[in-house]
Amino acid sequence: MYNNGENREREENRNETEERIPSFFRFEDLRVYHKSMDYLVWLHETSIQFPESDKTQLAARFTDTARNITRYIAEGSANNKSQFIYSLKMAQKAIRECIVLTTLAYRANYISDSHNDISRNYMMELTKMTGALIASLQRSMGTNNYGNNNGSYNNTHQSNHSRNYVNEPTTEQNQY
Repeated sequence: MYNNGENREREENRNETEERIPSFFRFEDLRVYHKSMDYLVWLHETSIQFPESDKTQLAARFTDTARNITRYIAEGSANNKSQFIYSLKMAQKAIRECIVLTTLAYRANYISDSHNDISRNYMMELTKMTGALIASLQRSMGTNNYGNNNGSYNNTHQSNHSRNYVNEPTTEQNQY
């Protein structure tokens, strides 16, 4: 099924190559991209064990969704930071869908306890990695999770300058 020794050797060779040669494609330098590729390869090898009579086509849906994680990371990295953040959030959505599909495969007895755990561990790690990358991009842009610069959700900490553009009564205006 899944040859851990062969995969480990392939990963070590990839890591050596990555350290020496910077990639033309920015996403190939991202650890989260490589982790999502590792998951996709693992899932493909695991889904081969799904029954031939899978009328719901769970295996196809599962691999398509896992492929979307990798695709969103790759496509988003070519855009500006705010678009990349959006793509990473779409990748997180695909990660959550993979959790649902993992549960479905497990409950249908298509995967074992250990495969269920492996899939969930990949998803937890990918969630943490995409979240950290989103936070890093937001910090570099000077924004928070809500997309504004002042660190508040409802702009309660507005500067006096920004109040000049809001139609709110001040002490000098009639407050009736």
